[in-house]
Amino acid sequence: MSIKIDVRNGNLEQAMRVLKKKCLKEGIFRLAKERSVYEKPSEKKRRKKKEGVANFKKNQKKLRLQRGF
Repeated sequence: MSIKIDVRNGNLEQAMRVLKKKCLKEGIFRLAKERSVYEKPSEKKRRKKKEGVANFKKNQKKLRLQRGF
């Protein structure tokens, strides 16, 4: 997993913004935050279940909008 950013015309600020967006999209910041502190197995299970419920609701909402309910 490598991320490549081109710096155009010496515009480092723009390149940093692009890098930040790509890292957010890939989930690198979230992953680093998760690994920085130990998470108990019960907390991990609870978080995974909560994420699953959120994804299910999101998918159901998309389906309702597509089907016109």
